Amino acid sequence: MPQVRSTLMLLSALALTACQPQTPGPQQQPAEPEPQAQTAPPAAPAPLEHSLTALPGHETDAPVLTTKQVIVMHTDAGDLTIEVYPEAAPNAVARFVELAQTGFYDDTPVSRVVPGFVAQFGINWRDAYKSWQANLFKDDPTYFALERGTLAFAKAGPDTNSTQVFINYTENNRLADPQYNFTVFGKVVDGMDVVDHFAQVGDPSGGLDQGQLWENGEAYLQGLDVKPTMIQTVRVQ
Repeated sequence: MPQVRSTLMLLSALALTACQPQTPGPQQQPAEPEPQAQTAPPAAPAPLEHSLTALPGHETDAPVLTTKQVIVMHTDAGDLTIEVYPEAAPNAVARFVELAQTGFYDDTPVSRVVPGFVAQFGINWRDAYKSWQANLFKDDPTYFALERGTLAFAKAGPDTNSTQVFINYTENNRLADPQYNFTVFGKVVDGMDVVDHFAQVGDPSGGLDQGQLWENGEAYLQGLDVKPTMIQTVRVQ
């Protein structure tokens, strides 16, 4: 019987041992979590050097310009380089770049030249481009001064921008008044001397007849005694 009692005691001890929580050995210790690499937030884009000026009253809320696109316009009077700034007027820049990329402005006239005021272009009567006349886009807010050399889309009322653009010969900030809201989206940075020599044609204040240009510009231009300056190409660099 001592042997039986000893056997029972051994089985009881083994059972108790099986129920005890096991203390992990060194190889069972949970691994320390690896430290996570700290990811620095992306740096803000550096402000761009440019020559636009905030409109009076918008010195604190005019957007910071950090990007630009360069456009080169070849005309029969000479070449000019234009910088456009998406943050200044995103809708206008998107349209101007799109028109340049599609060749809309190629072989079109500078249809209105009013010395001391503006030079205007942007009518293409050809079948591939004529429908752009009715393809309107919404106004952008106006933050920058309409100084000499700046560009804005011409329009006939709110949200009626389409293809026509004017270059300011002088400061025209009155055009930024809310009743007009003409919005600067770029500037001629080289070649304003060329713009100064654009031919003045048609009505002294209205320029060429826009209706006739849109209808059949080729025939209309051929019938003119004084020919306009012609834009040969406009290319995004």
